[in-house]
Amino acid sequence: MAQYFRIHPTHPQPRLVRQAAAIVRSGGLLAYPTDSCYALGCRIGDARALARLRALRSLDDRHLFTLVCRDLAEIATYAIVDNIQYRLLRALTPGSFTFVLRATREVPRRLHARRRTIGVRVPDHAVAQALLAALGEPLLSATLVLPGEPQPLDDPAEIRARLEHALDLVVDSGPCGVEPTTVVDLSGAEPVVVRRGKGAERLLKFAA
Repeated sequence: MAQYFRIHPTHPQPRLVRQAAAIVRSGGLLAYPTDSCYALGCRIGDARALARLRALRSLDDRHLFTLVCRDLAEIATYAIVDNIQYRLLRALTPGSFTFVLRATREVPRRLHARRRTIGVRVPDHAVAQALLAALGEPLLSATLVLPGEPQPLDDPAEIRARLEHALDLVVDSGPCGVEPTTVVDLSGAEPVVVRRGKGAERLLKFAA
């Protein structure tokens, strides 16, 4: 049965954040808030936690997972970023953007299959940032939208009621929205907007 932590959305309690990070390190799967939607997260190299995440979302090996990172420096450990890409990332992070980039060898092959790409992002949410700092590495993440449902879950109490036997922890920081990130594929010759979501207007302003 999932533990349930109420963590303040702008002033996270350090003790609860440390406990949440410990649950992730021990192989836990959690639901946590971001600046777009609630997400499912686990440790990058944990194959069992990844299998649980896949099962919960009914994801196959073609799904592109996201590494939720603290900052651009951490992104550079897991993704290949050239100077032009770096300028775009610097202008739009932290924020509700997921960037698809070529993966480095630090990313387990099971996460990117044959495509050799990975999604990366830096969230603009105090709880997510505190959790990442306490963990000391990115969270492997996917939006908390259940199979066959039109939008992500946003009510932590509902998340707990529906998933308490599938998760190890639900972090309740209040609602954070149901609009997913804008996804920009930077793995090719030109940037391609794969999904328009939260933050799209900011991207258009930057492009202009």
